[in-house]
Amino acid sequence: MSNIPAFGLGTFRLQGQVVIDSVRTGLELGYRAIDTAQIYGNEAEVGQAVAESGVAREDLFLTTKVWVENYRKDKLAASLEDSLRKLRTDYVDLTLIHWPAPGNGVPLDEYMTALAGVRARGLTRQIGISNFNIDLTKQAIAAVGKDAIATNQIELSPYLQNPKLVGFLQAQGIHVTSYMTLAYGKVLADATLGAIAQRHRATPAQVALAWALRRGFSVIPSSTRRENLASNLLAQTLRLTDGDMAQIAVLERNGREVSPDGLAARWDD
Repeated sequence: MSNIPAFGLGTFRLQGQVVIDSVRTGLELGYRAIDTAQIYGNEAEVGQAVAESGVAREDLFLTTKVWVENYRKDKLAASLEDSLRKLRTDYVDLTLIHWPAPGNGVPLDEYMTALAGVRARGLTRQIGISNFNIDLTKQAIAAVGKDAIATNQIELSPYLQNPKLVGFLQAQGIHVTSYMTLAYGKVLADATLGAIAQRHRATPAQVALAWALRRGFSVIPSSTRRENLASNLLAQTLRLTDGDMAQIAVLERNGREVSPDGLAARWDD
């Protein structure tokens, strides 16, 4: 059973001083889970912000993701050690395989076994996957066992609700982490979410995040603005009604924002 925080701070696309400021502000506001990745090119800046924050390491939950070029068993551990140096820590709380990349020549069994190996060495407390469809999640389960997979971090928003994959993961007891929950901001102008927000004296962003939390997902929204970082956190206290949830359910439109060629597998319809 995973113990992944329900609310975290994403750092995708944030670089340099921008990510330092975002993480520093987030920690000041009370965020304690930070999500990064090798390919984001910002692990060192995240590590700097964390180190300068004064927040004790044991109070933080740090996630990183192994990039495709490091999947081979002779590279994965060394790449994670490099991530730890950049993050200025002896361990991360969660390490994910970033994309299944089915055509990249490294068998799934090899990289999942290597991932289990770094957990056994104590470099990471938990391991998981990201952007895996049902078939590849089954293969990952076959490789390391479903109890070893703390989460599948996938794109989910009111416009991309992915019911088959979510249903499968929840039936397996694999925790779901939602990224891109605001669909690059597209859901913020949605009339239905706007009306729900008005009823609750909330913002559309809070409504989208509260929807994901009510579904049992963890969320990792990012922002560079203090007011948005603070506002997003308040989604945790927003209680949507069953009627609200039903209204959001019909917004599904398979509105996927991220599906890179060569990295993504075929998505479940």
